[in-house]
Amino acid sequence: MATLNIVKLCVGADSIEDLTDWHRAHAHIWAKGTTEHVTRMWPKREEELLDGGSLYWVIKGVILARQRILGLAERRGGDGIARCALVMDAEVIRTEAAPRRPFQGWRYLPAADSPRDLPKARGKEDTLPPALAQALAEIGLH
Repeated sequence: MATLNIVKLCVGADSIEDLTDWHRAHAHIWAKGTTEHVTRMWPKREEELLDGGSLYWVIKGVILARQRILGLAERRGGDGIARCALVMDAEVIRTEAAPRRPFQGWRYLPAADSPRDLPKARGKEDTLPPALAQALAEIGLH
């Protein structure tokens, strides 16, 4: 079985720091060391996702980070409708920049098509402005 990932737009975030700030602000509602993202659709390829898959975040049109998926859990909204929580490791791992066109919801992302992680030493660097990261990725320089 091949590992499978998910790619999702990080709506409302202008940077990786915005994403991690949001996680910190909501950490009290999740199990220690995890974060969650709730989505309407339950992935049909659950087994492949749970075999080491990650959620890759698209920020301002560019994949810039990922979080390892630990599990899936049912969550019910105030409307009583069942939804799927992607339960993830709280660590946000920076990746090589990879441009993505806008889309709704989430998409499967095969491991072979996923951007590589940045070396740990580069994880502490300031993030390039998304427009610059996208331009560099488009010409293969980031």
